[in-house]
Amino acid sequence: MESCESLGIELVLHEKDRAAPCCPHGPTLLFEKVGEGGATGRRFYACSACRDRKECNFFQWEDEKVSEARHLAREEENKSKMPPFTHKQYCARFKKFVSLPLHEKRFCVECQLLLLPGEHSAHSSHRLSEVSSAQLRRPSVLLRPLENKKSNAQFLFADRSANFLLDTLVRLGFKKVLCVGTPRLHELIKLRNLEKKDEPLKSLLLDIDFRYAQFYSQGEFCHYNMFNHHCFGAETSRSVLQGFLSESDGDKVVMVADPPFGGLVKPLANSFSLISQAWKDQQSSDGSVAEMPMIWSFPYFFEPRIVECLPSFRMLDYQVDYDNHPLYKHGKTGRKQSPVRLFTNICPRDVVLPKEEGYRFCSACERYVWSLNKHCPKCNVCPSKDGREWKHCSTCEKCVKPSWRHCGACGRCALPDHPCGISGEQGCFNCGSLKHKRKVCPRKDTQRTSKYGSKAKMGKKIGPVFKAKAKRKSGAARRAKKAAAQSTEVTQRLIV
Repeated sequence: MESCESLGIELVLHEKDRAAPCCPHGPTLLFEKVGEGGATGRRFYACSACRDRKECNFFQWEDEKVSEARHLAREEENKSKMPPFTHKQYCARFKKFVSLPLHEKRFCVECQLLLLPGEHSAHSSHRLSEVSSAQLRRPSVLLRPLENKKSNAQFLFADRSANFLLDTLVRLGFKKVLCVGTPRLHELIKLRNLEKKDEPLKSLLLDIDFRYAQFYSQGEFCHYNMFNHHCFGAETSRSVLQGFLSESDGDKVVMVADPPFGGLVKPLANSFSLISQAWKDQQSSDGSVAEMPMIWSFPYFFEPRIVECLPSFRMLDYQVDYDNHPLYKHGKTGRKQSPVRLFTNICPRDVVLPKEEGYRFCSACERYVWSLNKHCPKCNVCPSKDGREWKHCSTCEKCVKPSWRHCGACGRCALPDHPCGISGEQGCFNCGSLKHKRKVCPRKDTQRTSKYGSKAKMGKKIGPVFKAKAKRKSGAARRAKKAAAQSTEVTQRLIV
């Protein structure tokens, strides 16, 4: 989803008092098309959670008038795609399920549903499996991970990473953990409480996967979409979240989020900011309370966008591993080094990375870094982002990746086979200035083009000749963008 901006589409965070139309994934997001010269076209609403139109085909122009019949049909479709049971019904079913003898505890692998005895016959043609008490305590292992990369793909923390996070949170003194899209961390917290290690932690899982409602009470799980900050349980879920954010009795709250890697940074950052603001509103009225402590797991090459949206966040060197990702894990089938990192507003010095895994403390940077991340005395920073040892370029006056070479023609460092003459710094797409990006362009609002704007004023000038020229020009622009994308190591080697 993040690549939509490079394709000439931008996300617009619409005003709070304007209700967006809803799809099965909750309120939709507002986008606008961006043309050459920065001219913006007609705005439209699309699904917040899915890039794949096969998963969710919702589309509506912002200024489109929707008929009553279409509106009712849309509501019926949304209802048809809701979970088969309410959360309250799931909880009642779970109580009955755990009281059954082992030979009657059945799980339908195809329907991903815990079955009660009277339902076995209806699923007789499906593959059923027995469920042990240990499996009920670890539903992320029992459930089949969702795998659509263009919607709600689930990559689960490896136990190594989940245990590191849990140990870190305990050491920092947090008593309540808001798990946003991190079911495995939520499980480990509950298991830790069962083992009665130290003081118990409280945990609340927010996840778009409603299947977890089968295993957790209404105080432990909320069906939630992190891309639009939407709680599906209406007032019940919102009140549970609000109550959890309260730090009564001195319980410190922290949020740990693990969004899909294809997700847009901007709406995610907006949702996390809204959670932080809800937490802040409950702390004190003098405005002196800092941000809610947050940890966000995401690939390192999104660092500029995350820091742009959340300036207080810093990237840690810790490499996050996943059990079911083909690349982001240790071992022969995965990468030697995962590109996924932790972004947090917690002081980096306070997050102690394990020495036995190859991390060390840099006294100059006052943070823990990977062993190959050597401190550069010229840059006065440990510069590596990808786990390799970077080198300093005296001409560029900065450290670069080891595979890069300085190009005299381009006046910058790049891959040896990069296309010369195409700069990696495109500047402002709106006015052409190299000093800022389009998002902060002072002329952005004056360049808007819509069906009622400058195109309409051109009248007959928009003919076949003009259209052919525009098509040739847009084709050249696309080829230039494609060549520029090929010159970056991120698009070549990292994005899956």
